[in-house]
Amino acid sequence: MTIINEIRDKLKENSDEKTKERGLIFFKEEVKLYGVKTATVEKIGKEYFKAIKDYSKLEILTLCDELWRSGYMEESFIACNWSYFIHNQYEETDWPVFKKWIENYVNNWASCDTLCNHTIGSFLEMYPKYVDELKKWAKSENRWVKRASAVSLIIPARKGLFLKDIIEIAGILLLDKDDLVQKGYGWMLKAASQANEKSIFDFVMNNKQTMPRTALRYAIEKMPKALKEKAMEK
Repeated sequence: MTIINEIRDKLKENSDEKTKERGLIFFKEEVKLYGVKTATVEKIGKEYFKAIKDYSKLEILTLCDELWRSGYMEESFIACNWSYFIHNQYEETDWPVFKKWIENYVNNWASCDTLCNHTIGSFLEMYPKYVDELKKWAKSENRWVKRASAVSLIIPARKGLFLKDIIEIAGILLLDKDDLVQKGYGWMLKAASQANEKSIFDFVMNNKQTMPRTALRYAIEKMPKALKEKAMEK
């Protein structure tokens, strides 16, 4: 029995119909769930990673790809965690792998955010020139690819990184009608405001007449009350 089959058996053993029903409430789109609590999924992923930690990076990423292909959210979470566990081994040649996962396998906001926040965010900090690829994603027809263009920068944004790129991506996504894209770039702006409050406030003020209210509220969430009130004035 392969390690992937063992993981799937373990997920089935820990599945629960009530957990599955509760999980489905959070998604408007159709998602595939076993119905396993997130903490349990993380525990299973860590347990089985011990068995593969000495595998080559290529072997680990190949296993991650197999998990992604199943379409099950819990398997995608394990793939995200495994790919992040080896972040100190990332090379530029790994970008096509991560790009493939975003463009072909991500089908919900939870899998998108888990992959982007950690795996892709870490990759971009190591290889900053690939931030330009996010600007191409921001123009995609695929809602998850567009969301990924923003949420991949959440953790770097909190560190004050990529401010110019963040503002450019927010500008590309500014009028997007998809609420999950709006929330994604609003979240990116909120994260950036923690290190660059004035720049993000200026962006909001310059665009507040056309910026969707959902994105605006997210963007100003961490700002002082006085700035929030000014941003919300009509």
